[in-house]
Amino acid sequence: MNRRSFLQTARAATPLAAPSSSLATATNTLSPYTGPWDTAQAAHLLRRTTFGPNPTQIRQAVTDGLSATIGALFAPQPLPPPPVYYNYSNDPNAGLGETWVNTPPPVPPPPGLLGARRRSLTAWQMGLCMNGGVSIREKMVLFWHNHFAISDINNGQFGYQYLHILRTHALGDFRSMAEEITVSPAMLLYLNGNQNTRQAPNENYARELLELFTIGRGPVAAPGDYTFYTEDDVVALARALTGWVTRTLATGQVAGVYVNNRHDQEQKQLSHRFHNAIISNAGDQEYRVVIDLILQQEEVARYLSRQLHIWFVGARIDPAVEANIIEPMAQLILANNYQIQPAVEALLASEYFFLATNQGCMITHPIDYLFKILNTCLVSSTAPLLPQYRFWDQLYQLATDQDMELMGLPSVAGWKAFYQSPQYDEIWINSVTLVKRQETSDRLANGLNVFGFRWEPDLLAFIAEIDNNLDPNALISGIATYLFAEPLASNQLSFLKEVLIPGLPDFEWTVEYSEYLQDPTNPELRDAVLTKLQSLFRTLFKMPEFYLI
Repeated sequence: MNRRSFLQTARAATPLAAPSSSLATATNTLSPYTGPWDTAQAAHLLRRTTFGPNPTQIRQAVTDGLSATIGALFAPQPLPPPPVYYNYSNDPNAGLGETWVNTPPPVPPPPGLLGARRRSLTAWQMGLCMNGGVSIREKMVLFWHNHFAISDINNGQFGYQYLHILRTHALGDFRSMAEEITVSPAMLLYLNGNQNTRQAPNENYARELLELFTIGRGPVAAPGDYTFYTEDDVVALARALTGWVTRTLATGQVAGVYVNNRHDQEQKQLSHRFHNAIISNAGDQEYRVVIDLILQQEEVARYLSRQLHIWFVGARIDPAVEANIIEPMAQLILANNYQIQPAVEALLASEYFFLATNQGCMITHPIDYLFKILNTCLVSSTAPLLPQYRFWDQLYQLATDQDMELMGLPSVAGWKAFYQSPQYDEIWINSVTLVKRQETSDRLANGLNVFGFRWEPDLLAFIAEIDNNLDPNALISGIATYLFAEPLASNQLSFLKEVLIPGLPDFEWTVEYSEYLQDPTNPELRDAVLTKLQSLFRTLFKMPEFYLI
């Protein structure tokens, strides 16, 4: 039984028990949340929408209120500077510390150049997650990366342009994003659009466009009929999408380029699932006709709403959720002509989102897990940009070791945890990845030395945010408020106090921490407190509850 089911069963069996504040007021609808707004609710919202909110950000959200915090999350952000070389200097057209995104690789490329660009790109993306602040944009970029999945793209320019498309449209127009992805070099390469010609149509992209990217595959209604589209539709749309190849432009940028004599210029007949529509030759605009035709089907909005629900709330979608959450979200998407932001805002500001059973009900994916340690616990460094890239690359490797590789998704369906029933997010934890998580938490808690610079949690700054931190009981409860989605049990708090001050009375912590506060530059006093905190936080990071979000 998962946590959500357990909570529902336990609360139904004990109606006289005091419910949590959010459960007491929230309902299973998309109506705006009107319940209590405190640290628990603010932390829940920021954990689901950002990467590792820290105590200052959570406290600010409490002060600002729900509406203002939603406004901050969705506030427009400038596009980031492009990635640069951080450990490669053999590109004749871009030096160390310079961007390569508009510079095609020399032919043949110097040894190591393609790998250096790929490492630059993935490290850069990890850095954007780490430094995203109180903004939902990078969480949405990762959502769309899972949605429009790609892998094995060794051309860094292709990968950069793909991420640029996702970032530009992360909360905007799904129609424009789908159009641009369709003719992007990365997708043309990954799903064989380069090979899709009038003489030999390739159905790979057309099939995934329907099954995974837009309308979704429904129950089999008849042989070759998947309720929302048929095999004949796959064939027809593949023909309509012929003619596109990847090219490097004179500017050095890469693009999908239309070649007329590769395009099938005959009419394409669709099935009854698309009202027997006919696509006439539209040349280099025919791919837009395809997207428009698909998006006329309301089921696309429902499919997208379910994917957003899985990402932000969880995979449990029963008939009540379908009727009360998915359908209203879908209608918002349709009413706003496939602008995604209104539906996401409504979900995150809803009574439903703040139900107690929707808090702490998902296992963190590896990237969230990394930043729940790094950002929440104020890991920082004085390193300049290039060593930061080296650190970000290490984070990329740590996530990859836990089965979440950026730009290397396991299949066109994305990461299994977001689609594989019935396990879903439970897939993140197995006998291998659990050990990796524990090893990772120890490494990050102890601090990392990378290229002569150190990254470590600022635990002293962290506990300075805790009220009444001279009392070890209040200290541990306060830490748990920021690290865990649910309050810890009394026996857990007692165990953690034993980790902090093993076998000692409470006043030992009070005296020791007070002495440090009176003389914070004294290395002996500082190290004595810090050693205890490091032991405590290493234990906290390994608790099963810490894996929940």
